[in-house]
Amino acid sequence: MVFFVYLLGNKKKKKLTTYVGYTNNLKKRLKLHNKGRGAKFTRGRKWKVLYYEIYITKKEAISREYYIKKNRKFRNFIKERYK
Repeated sequence: MVFFVYLLGNKKKKKLTTYVGYTNNLKKRLKLHNKGRGAKFTRGRKWKVLYYEIYITKKEAISREYYIKKNRKFRNFIKERYK
C-alpha cells in the first residue's frame, strides 16, 4: 500500500491558506475535504492539491507530514509557486 503526504491550498481574498495531511487515497481524501467531511480546519473551503509525495510505509508518511507542518520555509516555498 502507498501513502500520500499532501499540501492543499485555498485562495480567498488574495490570501493562500494551506493544509498538510496524509492518506492512502488522495482523490477520495480531497473529495472529503471539499465536502466538509475532512479535518475541522478544512471545512467550508474549496481545496486543490498544490503538492504531494508518495511513501511506501505509513511511518514514513507520518514523519514527513510532521516535518512539512513544522517547516514554514518549505510551505512558503510551495505557496510562492502557486500565487
